[in-house]
Amino acid sequence: MEAGDGRSALDVLSLMRVDLLFTDVVLPGGMTGEDLAAKAKELYTDIRVLFTTGYARNAIVHQGRLDPGVRLITKPFTFEDLATKIEEALGK
Repeated sequence: MEAGDGRSALDVLSLMRVDLLFTDVVLPGGMTGEDLAAKAKELYTDIRVLFTTGYARNAIVHQGRLDPGVRLITKPFTFEDLATKIEEALGK
């Protein structure tokens, strides 16, 4: 499923369970990817989250390190790289 902004993504999540949320760090409409992930985890405590970013790396990376449990793929990425990150996120 695809959504154009955080609010739309929450609408989708309220209608159906998903195993993995793949979101950009920066979203249109005022909600960040981090906000979206937090709200998604309120709905589904075991949802996996994979972030992507092309320029706002500092929103998730602090002093050169990712916050614990945060999965990130930076843009640009290949489909192979994305598939690998998805497999890692889902524990496959």
